[in-house]
Amino acid sequence: MKISRLCAFFLLLIVSSALAFADGIKDPKVIIKGAGGGNLAQGKCEQCIGVGFNFSFTIPESGSGNLFFTNQSGKSWNSLALFVTGVPASSISCHSQFFASCVTKTLKDGSVEILFSNGKTDNRDKGIPNGGNFQISFGCVKGTCWPGGITVTGHGSAGTLPEPATLALMTTGLGAIIARRKVRKNRFNS
Repeated sequence: MKISRLCAFFLLLIVSSALAFADGIKDPKVIIKGAGGGNLAQGKCEQCIGVGFNFSFTIPESGSGNLFFTNQSGKSWNSLALFVTGVPASSISCHSQFFASCVTKTLKDGSVEILFSNGKTDNRDKGIPNGGNFQISFGCVKGTCWPGGITVTGHGSAGTLPEPATLALMTTGLGAIIARRKVRKNRFNS
């Protein structure tokens, strides 16, 4: 009986970890990368629009294209949240070379939050530095594009947020601690 419970626990652990790292192809796609040659050049970007912590823009009418910005908030961003309506969260995929993770979720008001964030000490993904140029690309996947002309609002943040995989592992660990306490309590009462 104990072996079957142990096997069930490991199966649950494997499924949970697979869900935490799931990265399916969905459509449409949003990508954040460096403006001009793929890096965050501190130099001139003639087509970049300076933005602070809060900004808004419109998706190109074609449903795909590139928009260029410069972080002029005075602080480096460790996370960037984009808010959009008209597209379900389940059909959006996102990627960035400057942020460690990207998560989409539907909010109570029906809008969708696309959250790009970093861990505390990820050297590979440093976010968008103050004065850094960045590009937001809207792309079509398998023929499905963004609805053109809809307004997107953005909010950059200098605070750190935990990655979704970290939250999944923390929840699994807490569950294991609680289960272990129950086992000890049951042995003591026997």
